Amino acid sequence: MKQRAMWSAVLVVGLALAGCGSATGKDSSPGGSKGKLVVWDWKSGEPSAKAYLEKAKADFAKKHPDVTVEFVAQPFDQYYTLLGAAIQSGKGPDVILFNGGGQIRDRVDALVPLDEYVAEDKQRLAGWDAFTKESKIYASPVTLQGHPIYYNKALYAKAGLDPDSPATTWSKFLADCGAIAKAGAKCFALGNKEGAGIQFWLSGLGSGILTAQEYDNWIAGKRDWTSPNVKRVFQLWKEAGDAGLNNEGANSTAMFNDSFALFQSAKAAHVIGLMSDVGHWKDFSEFLTPEKLGVMDAPVVTPGTTPSLAYDGGIGYGVAKWTKDPKVSADLVRALTSTDALKSFYADAGAIASDTTIDVSQGGPAVTTLVSEIKGGKPALHVALSSKTLDLMGRLSQQLLGGSITVDEAVKQLAASDQAG
Repeated sequence: MKQRAMWSAVLVVGLALAGCGSATGKDSSPGGSKGKLVVWDWKSGEPSAKAYLEKAKADFAKKHPDVTVEFVAQPFDQYYTLLGAAIQSGKGPDVILFNGGGQIRDRVDALVPLDEYVAEDKQRLAGWDAFTKESKIYASPVTLQGHPIYYNKALYAKAGLDPDSPATTWSKFLADCGAIAKAGAKCFALGNKEGAGIQFWLSGLGSGILTAQEYDNWIAGKRDWTSPNVKRVFQLWKEAGDAGLNNEGANSTAMFNDSFALFQSAKAAHVIGLMSDVGHWKDFSEFLTPEKLGVMDAPVVTPGTTPSLAYDGGIGYGVAKWTKDPKVSADLVRALTSTDALKSFYADAGAIASDTTIDVSQGGPAVTTLVSEIKGGKPALHVALSSKTLDLMGRLSQQLLGGSITVDEAVKQLAASDQAG
């Protein structure tokens, strides 16, 4: 299984590794006979990305045969720290991989708006909102990332539950968790060592807790932290921990990949995972065959809510402001989001690609369900928050599980952080 925080390999395309930064030789520039583009990411060292990158390079080379492309795979746990140093120095890679949401929106001053370069891709690709700020696009989406609730159908059967009819209400879900406990498993696999578990909780369960208007207002930046339903999200987080629904030691369990290993090994019946990258349907297939893996909607907590898949653009490539020729760098971004390249990424890595024309019907029931829910999906709630507020939410979530802070105090701090911008 992939180890997200350990991606430190360096893949060099065409040249020996020469460090980072836009590299140009004498009498050369990007797009010239000796030009070079440098790409930073945390994916290119993975075997599952090999065919994807080869197709993207081939597509780019059709337009720019004299430009060398160098991929530098940074370790994910240091990625944004390293990128911050590059931004501060004003020099670094030409093309940069980002997570959608706060990570890119907090750094748009260092990026080139791509609207004029990617107009032809707008209809073919989905997930643009996660890479947009103030109506300007700063990266093209490669994957769609969402937070579905996966469940183990074999554990359901062992607990005497119907594997094809997961609970649709929170009260029924809690009853099912009781049956699962009697069968010897926990209800949730939760890894909150990094404080990321609460993000998945908020987005995975939020559509069954917030009203449609509250949900839309949240995404639009009109968040009412005094709403009882907003408080309910964090109250349920605490109650689940207090009731023993989670695995032991959730605050000391790494999400990547210890919590997902608990789910795969049938020690927990549910996990709020991902659609792409890691902790997703293809990862789980190593231990859970397709007929044993289910995807369920968020149980309804607040009557009248309509659960939906929470998803956004997952990862995407942007262009640094300091690149010598933004159009050439944007052409590389377009090659990295071409249909042929993304087909390979889906097939080899199990990523739900941003390209809506790709056929996933052979991927199994779970992926078919996920893709069918994209049309009615909504942006993930946590992606609307700034990285500063997300960091605070992670710390507070650990304190809530540990019992050292009340829900009211946690929500008050989050409101202040969010309103401070």
